[in-house]
Amino acid sequence: MDNGSLELFEKANTSLQIELQSCTTFRNQASRIFLYAFLSVGIVCTVVGNFLVVLSIAYFKQLQSPTNSFVMSLAVADCLVGLVVMPYSMIRTVEGCWYFGVLFCQLHSSLDVMLCTASIFHLSCIAYDRYYAVCNPLVYSLKMSHSRVALLIFVCWAVPMLISFCPIMLDLHVAGVDILIPEDLCVFLVNRIYAVMASLVAFYLPMAIMLIAYWKIYKAAKRQARQISAMESQMASGVGKDSSKKKRHRNTMKRERKAAKTLGIIMGVFLIFWMPFFTVNIVDPFIEYSTEVVVWDIFLWLGYINSSLNPFLYGFFNRSFRRAFLMFIGCRVCLPGSSPGMDLSQTRKDPNERADQQ
Repeated sequence: MDNGSLELFEKANTSLQIELQSCTTFRNQASRIFLYAFLSVGIVCTVVGNFLVVLSIAYFKQLQSPTNSFVMSLAVADCLVGLVVMPYSMIRTVEGCWYFGVLFCQLHSSLDVMLCTASIFHLSCIAYDRYYAVCNPLVYSLKMSHSRVALLIFVCWAVPMLISFCPIMLDLHVAGVDILIPEDLCVFLVNRIYAVMASLVAFYLPMAIMLIAYWKIYKAAKRQARQISAMESQMASGVGKDSSKKKRHRNTMKRERKAAKTLGIIMGVFLIFWMPFFTVNIVDPFIEYSTEVVVWDIFLWLGYINSSLNPFLYGFFNRSFRRAFLMFIGCRVCLPGSSPGMDLSQTRKDPNERADQQ
């Protein structure tokens, strides 16, 4: 490197250090109050919504399936994002300063990376589960046994922990980065190797797996839709001796297609909200960490918002989850006649709810 290039790099590095050292609150009182209120609503929705998912699956036997085991573990990860990550990120975003020390900054960053990575790992497992349920139903019970589900959930937590706590707490993620970060700031800078490897493991490779799985599910769903149409035509014309069996088969295929569609939408929303962050995460070390702080904050909070959306997607698309949520919100689980074994698809509904579902 010649002297001119070295001098230019030192100037750039010095200017960046000066920017990082200036820990000042640049927002006025009104904007800070608005941001605190807005982000607090998001945090509450994240915690309460995902806690309802956990309660519903834990209480109602009808919701206890291999797929919902992954959904429940995913909800635990999202709930922890709302409890232990988002509140401190909110203070950092609004105030522009970090008041909790260097060690807790490392711990916060580790939890942030681990929980977000765990979320997408769970979605990969959900795609794997739906692939066998829709495309290979005959081997589904073998592939998604209780021991296999438990092993996959363990992997969903163990691997994110390894790629977050180990490098971050040992400062391996900043090896070779010659930028000094003051104690009153918590900026998550990473070197090029960690940026590429962590992003590939945490996002891009699982994304590719999910896209392939859901593409195959989509093709299988189209094929099953044609079969359903043929069955309905056959039943309408009175052809076929065992119409009740065909009806049960048709309803089963419809449920599997609906579940695949719902989980596909959940996965798609996740990718849309996290794609900007992981793209910038890879690019930033190669452009000398010149990404503006406000851009980081926007992309990071887009990812956090995804943790708030999953419970609403479950409630909107899944009738059983919707009724389970309503029973907990209205404290109906405490009323006589309510039991963990009740059929959520056949519960009584008031006229307004019935009209809404029609």
